[in-house]
This record gives sequence, structure tokens and C-alpha cells, in this order.
Amino acid sequence: MRGAGGSEGGEIQFLIGIVMMIAGFYLLFNAISVESRFGLGMRLYNMGGFNITSGMLMFPFIAGVIAIFYNSKNPLGWLLSGGSLVALVAGVLASIQFSFRSMSAFDLMVILVLSFGGLGLLLRSVRSI
Repeated sequence: MRGAGGSEGGEIQFLIGIVMMIAGFYLLFNAISVESRFGLGMRLYNMGGFNITSGMLMFPFIAGVIAIFYNSKNPLGWLLSGGSLVALVAGVLASIQFSFRSMSAFDLMVILVLSFGGLGLLLRSVRSI
């Protein structure tokens, strides 16, 4: 009988590894704090000493939407609205800050052992002997 990943045996190792990995990555992602300082007056880009705020990106978006509703085959309208949406999403993603919450070295070691020890067990269970 073939086991996990088509190898001989390894079902128990696979299950233990996947449980360890899920628990470790859950604890790891739970320890990360995500913060954003995004707002309509926030400076997203700087072009030639001129700051472009996220609120200013709404003007080309609105002009693009007007152009699309006036003539949907107008490529300039699609370019304006699509480009401003891409710039807005890039600005939001660039304003996100990730940080770890305060934890002891033991907590970090448990998280790392669970995450990557589980990954090692999972990979060992699916390799062929």
C-alpha cells in the first residue's frame, strides 16, 4: 500500500507535520501586527518636488469614469481609471507596516520549531525511499 505522496508509509509523519506546520504558522501570523497610515491626504508619490496625495488620484479616476460612460471604446478613459486604481492600490500597499508583537525568545523558538519542524516532517513523509 502506498502512503503519503505515493511513498511507503509516512501517513503519521505527514499528519503530525501538517498539524505542527499549521499551528506554527498560525502562531507566527498571529504575532505579526499590521498597521496602515493610509488617508486621502497622505502623500503617495513625489514627482519633481510635487507631492501627489491619494486624494489627487481620484481626479484622473473620475475623469476616466466619465470618459468610459461617455464612450466605452475610449482607451484614454480606461487608461486613466485603470492607472489611477493601480497607483492607489500600490500606494495603499506601500503604506502598510508590519511589526512583531513583543514576545520572549522561547515563544519565538516554539513558533519556529513548530513551523519549520512541521514542514520538515511533511517533506520527509512525501519523499520516496
